Amino acid sequence: MTEATVADLLSLVEQTPWLSVDIAGRRFFPGLEPRFGTPARPWPAPLRRGLDLMGVGELYEHQALATDLVRSGRHAVVATPTASGKSLIYNLPVLEACHADRSARALYLFPLKALAQDQRRALDALAASLFPTPTSAIYDGDTPSSQRTRIRQNPPNILFTNPDMLHLGILPSHERWAEFFAKLRFVVVDEVHTYRGVMGSHMAWVFRRLVRICRLYGAAPTFVCSSATIANPEELAASLTGLPMTAVLEGTAAAPPRHMLLINGVDGAARKAIGLLQESMRLGLRTIVYCKSRRMTELIALWASQRDAAEQERISAYRAGFLPEERREIEARLSSGDLLAVVSTSALELGIDIGGLDVCILVGYPGSVMATLQRSGRVGRGGREAATFLIGHEDALDQYFMHHPDEFFAMTPERAVINPGNPVIAARHLQCAAAEASLHQGDPLVQENPTLVAGLVRSGELLQSRDGQEYFSAARQPHRGVALRGTGSTLAILDMDSGERIGLVDRFRAVFETHPGAVYLHRGATYVVADLDLQTGMALARRAKVSWYTRVRHEKSTEIIRIDASRPVFGAMVHLGELRVTDQVTGYDRISVRGGRNLGTVPLDMDPLVFVTRGVWIAIPETVRRQVEAEMAHFMGGIHALEHAAIGMMPLLVMTDRSDLGGISIPFHPQVGSAAVFIYDGLPGGCGLADQAYAAFETLLHRTAQVIRDCGCENGCPSCVHSPKCGSGNRPIAMGAALGVLVGVLAG
Repeated sequence: MTEATVADLLSLVEQTPWLSVDIAGRRFFPGLEPRFGTPARPWPAPLRRGLDLMGVGELYEHQALATDLVRSGRHAVVATPTASGKSLIYNLPVLEACHADRSARALYLFPLKALAQDQRRALDALAASLFPTPTSAIYDGDTPSSQRTRIRQNPPNILFTNPDMLHLGILPSHERWAEFFAKLRFVVVDEVHTYRGVMGSHMAWVFRRLVRICRLYGAAPTFVCSSATIANPEELAASLTGLPMTAVLEGTAAAPPRHMLLINGVDGAARKAIGLLQESMRLGLRTIVYCKSRRMTELIALWASQRDAAEQERISAYRAGFLPEERREIEARLSSGDLLAVVSTSALELGIDIGGLDVCILVGYPGSVMATLQRSGRVGRGGREAATFLIGHEDALDQYFMHHPDEFFAMTPERAVINPGNPVIAARHLQCAAAEASLHQGDPLVQENPTLVAGLVRSGELLQSRDGQEYFSAARQPHRGVALRGTGSTLAILDMDSGERIGLVDRFRAVFETHPGAVYLHRGATYVVADLDLQTGMALARRAKVSWYTRVRHEKSTEIIRIDASRPVFGAMVHLGELRVTDQVTGYDRISVRGGRNLGTVPLDMDPLVFVTRGVWIAIPETVRRQVEAEMAHFMGGIHALEHAAIGMMPLLVMTDRSDLGGISIPFHPQVGSAAVFIYDGLPGGCGLADQAYAAFETLLHRTAQVIRDCGCENGCPSCVHSPKCGSGNRPIAMGAALGVLVGVLAG
């Protein structure tokens, strides 16, 4: 029997009415032939043998160029497509250095523990050809304490770790790593594009602390960064490390022919995804499904397996929050071919080896061109044809692409932004740096942040020497108060009957996601949160069968602290500045899983969340308000709809997800003197998203008006102005009034 191919699946889709009728656009991307290059000088003979054993006869042109840069001691960032052999670019120079000098050391940093495990296997396979063989070890939260002690006492040539362990375990106790730091020749930063937004702003400080400790021991390691395709890899890597970078951007590896289809799932994206997944599995095609939320990931895996009991054991969910052993079991089964399909969040977007795949199904636009390329790049087994299906959700951005497919295919990767100057983040890391080694007046960290340092001295978090030349941390180890993936620490979700930890959530988001009564899904099991204790950092949940999910209700207000910039945009003024946001959770809705009906609202009494962040806002002229109201339209519903639609369009301008943003629409704001629509960075201190939106606000208004005009609904729906995270349940909403406001502003 002939093995089925992607062409068979595409033919099936075209012949299936409930799929073919909703094809909104398609493109074919021909395969690419490889281009090879020769390094400036040959590799040592043992390393050449190792490459031969791996079947690597020649290096690609971009690999040869990048390894030449690294071997000459230049900091480099490589931003080439998925599966273009980026790991060889750092492994070869590192192993060459270890072969020449047995005392040479390298630090490998990966954003996920699973990536470190995967990459260590690849490195060890190449290193086996060298004698003596360079040593390697993984040092992370899963490493037993006895093994950690041995690693510190006798550090390997190559140490694999992650940002959290570097921040919490290595830098605070650098004295124990003196031998390692003194001989450190390379720092490898894999998947550097993941260090953006809040996480990237934290990592910029972790890298500055790392460079400072290296200098303390007389080392000046070469940084090698690898990235997905983004618009500004050189700028991002330089901002993160504080070091000059040289970028290698053109991939020269072979690429398989690829098909990409846009399918409109406005009437049920999950249903279409499940049907497409089942057809793909029936043909024996190895498939990965990417979802935008943990809840959808769990539900699609559950529903798909329930529909086809024969394939139940060959499909699994995969997401952050799973325990390490659960994730590794799924990765191994997928790589071996035991699993035919996996339904994942972005957790499997990165370069974990999961074997060859044929089909990628994106349930909703991933939020950026970069993520779309990364996920689509996971498929193409052994050079065979591959297919990616983007199934549009009913939200505004997805529907914009369904109506403008040419614009989708013409889009280029976005810029990744970070904000190391975020005062909340910077203050915490200055304290960490002072705890690692006292800060001096001449230290760049002090000279670049004099106001913050003075503030920390006033608050007693930093102690100043009598002569004023030195600063010490008042806390012996302030590091545990700094969570790199948010602005607070993480909170554990526990099964209150078994005591088992079933997940983690950032403390800042806990009140929205794990409030009492919240429904939490884990590996197909439904839990209801019974108690949330922010003091102990714990949420208690009990397993229960329920037919609803929960959506939090909250009320927001904002105060303008400072205006940093203002400019006219068409007939209105747009401002950029610092805001104080108060977010009060008032209750939650129970929404039926089937049909989406609201089964009732449950009130909650919780402390308000108050934080300072960056925001951009537009003042709606009084003439526009009077014009809209003269047409008997609901002005408040109009600016509320405008807020939702604009936030939905933001990922067209910046690399973000709407969940990273917040918004408030107010019919009269006393500080503005008129109605105003605010869009702000959704975490304390901000991370540069509002600043980018301010610079491109004209484009944002045009795209927002376009998506509202294109929608065929009567007065607002999820395809134009409804928001899935609206704290007031999308009330009031008036699509026509929103268009009236936009027309009035654009005409001005």
